[in-house]
Amino acid sequence: MLNTRQRKIKRRLKRLAIVLISLYIIGGAFLYFEQEKILFHPSVLPQDFNYEFPYPFEELFLQTDGANINALHFKIDNPKGVVLYFHGNAGDLSRWGIVTQFFVKKQYDVLVIDYRTYGKSTGELSESALYNDSQYCYDYLKQHYSESDITVYGRSLGTGMATYVASKNKPKQLILETPYYSMTDVAKSKFPIFPIEYMLKYKLPSYKFISQVNCPISMFHGTNDRIVPYESAQKLFKEAPAAHTTFTTLDGGSHFNLIKHETFLKRANQIL
Repeated sequence: MLNTRQRKIKRRLKRLAIVLISLYIIGGAFLYFEQEKILFHPSVLPQDFNYEFPYPFEELFLQTDGANINALHFKIDNPKGVVLYFHGNAGDLSRWGIVTQFFVKKQYDVLVIDYRTYGKSTGELSESALYNDSQYCYDYLKQHYSESDITVYGRSLGTGMATYVASKNKPKQLILETPYYSMTDVAKSKFPIFPIEYMLKYKLPSYKFISQVNCPISMFHGTNDRIVPYESAQKLFKEAPAAHTTFTTLDGGSHFNLIKHETFLKRANQIL
């Protein structure tokens, strides 16, 4: 028979177990139903917003399946080629148009797009829509450039779309800044106690696509990245074709400063 003290302890443990289980269920439900808000951080622009940049550009609205994709096409005289740029998960083209001028300064045309719900772009988000819109934009460039002049560039979230496009086409090269093995892999590192593989709607399995990429692949990742783990990028590198893939480690690099890192700039000058 349990004495009074033992019965009290048992009741307390039972209540604690109920609280912990409840918190687990609430946390899991929050992650499942709010995952789009956790993954995507778009800022919305009015349709009459006027972009201003120091380099000449054309603003485009590309009509894809069920969406109107806003894009900026920077054009210079006698370009070395064109960069198709897939940006990260936050902001809009007023920000990313500035970032992509890194390539304009290196004598490249650039096409950068806002994903659905970002900036002036419309349509409903889904993983398949991201892939379809990305391919549509690649097809647009093929109407104006030789495919051998197209460099596909992905940053963070955009590395998934960039890898997908490169796997389905024959660009000059693929460049990945802060890439991930899959979005499932990244989410598991953030929320290890939940069955993420069954909860996540956006899996973005870059590892499946990268093995099918036939052009040169250049990967960059910082050792101090707190958003996309360095280990996730290393796993992706192991799945890439060894004969034409390079992985550049940026010591001390974070998720946000690679484009200013001395090692990145040196390697970028070589491949661009």
